[in-house]
Amino acid sequence: MKVHIVGGGIIGLATAYFLHQQGAEVSVVERGMLDDNCSFGNAGLVAPSHFVPLASPGVISKGLRWMLSAKSPFYIHPRLDFDLIRWLWLFFRSSRSPRVSEAMPVLRDFNLLSKALYAEWAQLPSMDFGFEANGLLMVYHTPKGEATEIALADTAAQLGLQVEQWDRARTESHSGPLGEKVRGSIYYADDAHLYPSQLMRQLKNYLAQQGVHFELGTCVQELVVRNGRVTHLQTDKDQPIEVEEVVIAAGAWSSQLLRPLGLCMPMQGAKGYSVTLKQPTQRPKLPLILTEAKVAITPMGQDLRIGGTLELAGFDDSINYPRVEGIMASIRPYLPQLPLPQQGKDPIWRGFRPCTPDGLPYIGRLEAVPNLTVAAGHAMVGLSLGAATGKLVSQLLARQRPDIPLELFRPERFG
Repeated sequence: MKVHIVGGGIIGLATAYFLHQQGAEVSVVERGMLDDNCSFGNAGLVAPSHFVPLASPGVISKGLRWMLSAKSPFYIHPRLDFDLIRWLWLFFRSSRSPRVSEAMPVLRDFNLLSKALYAEWAQLPSMDFGFEANGLLMVYHTPKGEATEIALADTAAQLGLQVEQWDRARTESHSGPLGEKVRGSIYYADDAHLYPSQLMRQLKNYLAQQGVHFELGTCVQELVVRNGRVTHLQTDKDQPIEVEEVVIAAGAWSSQLLRPLGLCMPMQGAKGYSVTLKQPTQRPKLPLILTEAKVAITPMGQDLRIGGTLELAGFDDSINYPRVEGIMASIRPYLPQLPLPQQGKDPIWRGFRPCTPDGLPYIGRLEAVPNLTVAAGHAMVGLSLGAATGKLVSQLLARQRPDIPLELFRPERFG
């Protein structure tokens, strides 16, 4: 079997890994040079704690308040855009759907499978990407934040996850000096983290050594379909690429590629930012989520990564400095002594997280085009679900029963 994977993020590379294990002849077609994409600059979390879809009860009301502030965790750039308006309507509808509860145990299992697969990769030759399975802290500093996290921890415990409520002193022993208003945290023992840029470089090199073919700097512009099957990839190069099986794992750009085929797959590219501090003087022992601020702080080797925000602004690649300033200012109430990035000295990374209206990725073969499989739309948990997605896609192409049921992730679910 010959498979062309469009997209070289963690989803594409993980899919290439498992397909190659099955004996497939694999090519990865990537518009960039595999030196920077969402899989490089994310928070590095492998997080069973993130079992609630983005579109869940309460998100809309928070979002309406936040979107009025340029420094808030969630921002929508006002614009007349039919795709955005439809996405927001579907997001609102999905947040009130019983599928939110239905998705929780599936996302739990999805994340736990990924964690086990990353642990296996960490044992491969030449693969040392800082994988640590020591847990994560959800830190709160308001009574409302505490109540919200305790309720979420109760749900997590009912799902079989290992959770503990930590008081302020125990939290501080793992986070470093806390602000005076911090009340404590919830410890999620099942979570893990890694250094994503190291993982991506090492995985790409490993795959190349194993015989996976890479076509970098090649932008796929059109999927050529004849008699109900994709026959060629039309790229920005002169010669089209003849294909047998195709996997679309192009992140936020996937829906644009598939739209000419008549597939309605709503997706918004949500811009996020991160800054990586090299060998800071202070760093927490565990990854932290500052819950009210929606900021992630992850130790990566000797470095420290700070990331956050969800900005729906189309594909505007510019840096919105007030939003970056908002991230940094929101840290002080939690960690007043943490070294913060210096503007102009520490480079700001940004990338587009592919967000679906219901917070669930699109994974599956297309009914109308049977040699075309989609694996995209993982939002802020692309790395967390990446390894497992690769395995599930490889099982689909091999006509095997997937380890995780995929009904909730059907690409055609929005019509």
